[in-house]
Amino acid sequence: MRSYATRTARPVDLPSREERAAALEAAGYNLFGVDADRVFVDLLTDSGTGTMSDAQWAALLRGDESYAGSTSFRRLREAVDEVMGFDRVVPAHQGRGAENVLYGAIVDEGDHVLNNTHFDTTRAHVAANGGEAVDCPVPAAGDPDAEAPFKGNFDVDAGRAYVDDVGAENVPVVVLTVTNNSAAGQPVSVANTREVAAFAEEIDATFVIDACRFAENARFVTERETEFDDATAAEVASEQLGYADAVVMSAKKDGLANTGGFVAIGEGHDDLFERAKQRAILYEGFPTYGGLAGRDMEAMAVGLREAVDDDYLAHRVGQVAELGAELAAAGLPVYEPVGGHAVYVDAGALLDHIPPSEFPGQALACELYLEGGVRTVELGSFAFPETDRPEYVRFAVPRRTYHREHFEHVGETAAAVADRTDDLTGFEVVDEPPMAELRHFSADLRPLDA
Repeated sequence: MRSYATRTARPVDLPSREERAAALEAAGYNLFGVDADRVFVDLLTDSGTGTMSDAQWAALLRGDESYAGSTSFRRLREAVDEVMGFDRVVPAHQGRGAENVLYGAIVDEGDHVLNNTHFDTTRAHVAANGGEAVDCPVPAAGDPDAEAPFKGNFDVDAGRAYVDDVGAENVPVVVLTVTNNSAAGQPVSVANTREVAAFAEEIDATFVIDACRFAENARFVTERETEFDDATAAEVASEQLGYADAVVMSAKKDGLANTGGFVAIGEGHDDLFERAKQRAILYEGFPTYGGLAGRDMEAMAVGLREAVDDDYLAHRVGQVAELGAELAAAGLPVYEPVGGHAVYVDAGALLDHIPPSEFPGQALACELYLEGGVRTVELGSFAFPETDRPEYVRFAVPRRTYHREHFEHVGETAAAVADRTDDLTGFEVVDEPPMAELRHFSADLRPLDA
């Protein structure tokens, strides 16, 4: 059994309802625009919002801030090799920086990129480089009530059919996201990973694993895939990632750090490695610091090793399941089984009187904030326009940060909102940026009854 003792604490106050209403209106009813000190329990994202360990804080003090040849980079590279099996590493300031480095080096105008499900920044990077992002989730991924252990899997048959239509020469990259964030944080099996690797080899495509939550995925594999009943999460991670030609990583997730990311390239892909390094110099920094301070690389190196500890993972996945139970008890339609980093709620089912064009997920997210200062994020038709996906609201749990009393408050807030769903109304967008794939970060909305 694993738990954590808090060594640093900061007070958090719940603003009055009037203050919360004013903050939401000032933010254009977009929770990304609400100041953090106006939030009581912040479940907007698990990216970089977790609590680092004492070992990570200690490692910060030995950061080597050399521009070139930093010893901190060497320690990061050794950790990536030990945990993930890649010794050629290009660091970046965070995951989307790593995506820019990798996809900018590998995607050209007119290309098609297949993924089990693209997340927002991945989709945007593909589009920014002139490609088309194509999702190939398994059918069960779209059913919140389906009983299936690996609803995050890639539908290889769907991918093969798509390639038959557009031609293998136009599909240079196949991506597998583990866990599958856009499909409610659902895990991907090792068996499916092998299938996708073989499919990518068959069409002569580079096989990339988006490894942001690789350790949480490995935990689910040890629990659900019989081949790995006796394996550790570290052993599963090494096996699963070993099928990839390259991995792209946000260390703000399963690197347990507050910033950082990297691209790691496998043997036999020398040209891709060189292109990634040159692109990193242009957009991130010299390839031995990549937009990071040496101290940040030290924290990442320690965090990667901590992330595959089985006791840590039992605590981490257990906390998310605990929040899922609180929300289900409050009457919210929870996506089952609960994922590894977040609980997803089907706002479309809860607010079936609000059509997708009026963003029921945003209505639920705003009401949760108004009721109890709980910040979540809509991942439905507002975040993913022109895609056919459920109207989800994500409750993402920061790592090693919140405790039972926080989850109880979230549950009480959810129950109060569930009691008056008929009173909730939809929203409309009044201002948005030109790139639709990223509009949910900065668009302004207004309630339709205003």
